[in-house]
Amino acid sequence: FVGNSTYLDDHGPPPQKVLPFPSQVVYNRVGKCGSRTVVLLLRILSEKHGFNLVTSDIHNKTRLTKNEQMELIKNISTAEQPYLFTRHVHFLNFSRFGGDQPVYINIIRDPVNRFLSNYFFRRFGDWRGEQNHMIRTPNMRQEERYLDINVCILENYPECSNPRLFYIIPYFCGQHPRCREPGEWALERAKLNVNENFLLVGILEELEDVLLLLERFLPHYFKDVLSIYKNPEHRKLGNLTVTVKKTVPSPEAIQILYQRMRYEYEFYYYVKEQFHLLKRKFGLKSHIRKPSPRPEFFIPSPLETEEPINDEEEDDEKWLEDIYKR
Repeated sequence: FVGNSTYLDDHGPPPQKVLPFPSQVVYNRVGKCGSRTVVLLLRILSEKHGFNLVTSDIHNKTRLTKNEQMELIKNISTAEQPYLFTRHVHFLNFSRFGGDQPVYINIIRDPVNRFLSNYFFRRFGDWRGEQNHMIRTPNMRQEERYLDINVCILENYPECSNPRLFYIIPYFCGQHPRCREPGEWALERAKLNVNENFLLVGILEELEDVLLLLERFLPHYFKDVLSIYKNPEHRKLGNLTVTVKKTVPSPEAIQILYQRMRYEYEFYYYVKEQFHLLKRKFGLKSHIRKPSPRPEFFIPSPLETEEPINDEEEDDEKWLEDIYKR
């Protein structure tokens, strides 16, 4: 005889869900720094491990008003935990609005290479039909779309000069108006936030090591990420996100870019050093030919870095090895 009793009457309330720590993670992904590859991985991982992947369809609004910050933080904070929120947005200070500060993660890359990838992506897109260049930049004039990269740099077009070249640091500095101004203030604030609020900031050129550390630090989210990353089926999907029709500027133009992006390089080298310290701590060796000189002296040209120039000639089965080859 069961009678009218219920599960709650007989056994009390159901046990509370045991959440991993941390249960709130934000990936405020920097544009053209491999984030689409990582988001592809996160979609697979969220189904595999049962965490809540919260994504945003807003890709072109990184700077927010105070009210917009409050609204976004409120929406993120009320998401079902454990969650991983991802969006192209400059660092948000949750504690400023009374929220619990989540753990941040991010990935950056060589600033000149990031700029070049973005320059040609805006004009010619990638291999995905649903996000080709005509859809992404429908109002771009033909003369602008086919503007030679050297002309843009050497003749100081707005797209190829500051403040537009000051791009990576604001993602770590935050929403303060001074974070948009190239200078020491924004640089130091970005470094401080990396130290205090980011669990890991990786380097795209060493993406496999980034994934290994993420798996070590955040196993509930990233367990088995490297095996998925190396799976041929995932590589075929990822191949569609490679920018097309890229060319390399002249050495003179590249050196001008380095001068204009001095603070970006100071930040990039700081993050790279911190990342390598972390790798050594956990037994991962960095395969580096020699220490890279600082930007005020000489920087190797993008021709020596990892991303291929002629994307059309890539082999479908080897695209990730070619992009991130050491």
